[in-house]
Amino acid sequence: MFFKSLLSASSGKCWSFIIPVLAIWLVSCQSGSENGSDLSGSKLVKQSFMQDINSLDTAVSQLQRDLKSKRPDAVIQKAFRSARLAYKKVEFISAYYSPETTKALNGPNIPEVDDDLRVNPPQGFQVLEELVFPVVDSSAFSEGLQIATVLRSQVNRLRKISESNELTDSHVFDAMRLEIFRIQTQGITGFDSPVAFHSLPEAASALESMRDQLQIYALDKKNKNLADQLESAFEKAIVNLKSGQNFDDFDRLEFIKNNANELSSLLLDAQKTLKIPVFTESRFLSASARTLSDSGVFNSDYFVNLDEQHSTPGKVALGKMLFFNPVLSAGAGRSCASCHQPDKAFSDGETKSFAVGFDGKRISRNAPTLLNAAFQAVQFADSRVTFLEDQATDVIQNKQEMHGSLPLAIKALKKDPEYAGLFAANYKDGVSEESLKNAIASYIRSLRMPETRLDTYLQGETKSLTLEEKAGFNVFMGKGKCATCHFYPLFNGTVPPSYQETESEVLGVPLTVQGKEVDTDVGKFVLTKREPHLYAFKTPTVRQVSKTAPYMHNGVYKTLEQVVDFYDQGGGNGLGFNLPNQTLPFDKLNLKPAEKKALVAFMNVL
Repeated sequence: MFFKSLLSASSGKCWSFIIPVLAIWLVSCQSGSENGSDLSGSKLVKQSFMQDINSLDTAVSQLQRDLKSKRPDAVIQKAFRSARLAYKKVEFISAYYSPETTKALNGPNIPEVDDDLRVNPPQGFQVLEELVFPVVDSSAFSEGLQIATVLRSQVNRLRKISESNELTDSHVFDAMRLEIFRIQTQGITGFDSPVAFHSLPEAASALESMRDQLQIYALDKKNKNLADQLESAFEKAIVNLKSGQNFDDFDRLEFIKNNANELSSLLLDAQKTLKIPVFTESRFLSASARTLSDSGVFNSDYFVNLDEQHSTPGKVALGKMLFFNPVLSAGAGRSCASCHQPDKAFSDGETKSFAVGFDGKRISRNAPTLLNAAFQAVQFADSRVTFLEDQATDVIQNKQEMHGSLPLAIKALKKDPEYAGLFAANYKDGVSEESLKNAIASYIRSLRMPETRLDTYLQGETKSLTLEEKAGFNVFMGKGKCATCHFYPLFNGTVPPSYQETESEVLGVPLTVQGKEVDTDVGKFVLTKREPHLYAFKTPTVRQVSKTAPYMHNGVYKTLEQVVDFYDQGGGNGLGFNLPNQTLPFDKLNLKPAEKKALVAFMNVL
């Protein structure tokens, strides 16, 4: 069951580390024997974890009883908060070993379309939260009770699964550091507490649980100074979170810089000090990353189909040549760079790119930046392909975009001695459709966002941001709710900390800037024909956003100020479109003029 849950958590990518996991498990068991203890650290952690599941069950049971008895609002809300605090104590292990059950306990309150195109209704804490906050809805006593009953069954499911899971010390430390990353990317943003705004004390509860579990490893016997540093770091972070009574005013920038980054770094030091192996298998986020602020911790070759498609300097150089070569458009005079221009952050500055022929016709959507395209699990605004190689095929053969032919391009390239030689030097099969697509994809994977003043600030350059830019970061990460979709630090929709999927959102983007009607492009719905995907579009990065105007999939907004106003009003439903499947909260953000100005200033930093 342990390895089955790992497979689920890693979306099929765990085979490469099954053998290392077995080795680590053996080392873990041996270390427990060498220390003369009947139980290794990981087994003691599991005992504590199982007790915390029992506490969660008790808390959910109390919530059930209060709903059944139709207790006053304050009583029910207190019971809900207590249950969520209990959940947060198990989250770091639950999310790691049992991701599907964890999603059922605490998934977003939106229907999910699975791989078989079945629409699964939402369930769990977040669904119940919207029934009991800010006031208890009259339907909560029936519908809410049913949700709470299902919640308890999921807690029991978690207990049964966890009974047979064998924890290892390496996995425990890995899970703790991933929880630190989860707290800073989701927890403090209100991602899973969008109505109750209980995120800060819940993040503190998660930290308290990890601090308690860490005591099991007796780090002070190995390195007392490091143990004291870790204890102090946990205490400072917990106090900071608990003293942040006002969700909107919490200083998230300083929490990440001074608390979260310190904790993730010290936990890695503690793991190494205890001689607990750190994983080395390929991941999107490096298993040895000290912080999310470090350079080079994200793997641009992670989302490839085959190992032989990994980039090399030679493939990147060849792909760059092809990117700027009109040979791919078969006489149409277009290259990839026609719509993805380097001086415009690999976008083109048009509302919608011009179609082949430049006769005034335009393609259906705005050209997105290609910078950090490798850091997305799917491609195109409607998420219609998974790999960058397939994106290249789609664009080259699209009659509006390149109007090219892969067979004709291959034929032309084989006749060119320079290209033929470069392909032969980098690919076993020389010039082929597969190697051509991979070369272009390799170049696109090399297109990384440059470091910004935000990055250097979080790396220690304390004078690199203005007060207004700092305030803008905190609006982005808090009151503005931007970071609940554009996740820090990539600021795109690839969901941390596992980074296995890239989200799409229904915003209700208008057809024109006047905002009278929703845009006619139905987005992902054209592929799935499922109602949750009507008007759904992939969440892009907002790094380099000052260079990628105009904005939205249809280029409707020319300025960031217009974009901010759209979100501030509550998206399409705030404009009166009445979209039942809108995933963007449609209540107004009520941003003050100074907050809007600071938010734009921060996005310009990116």
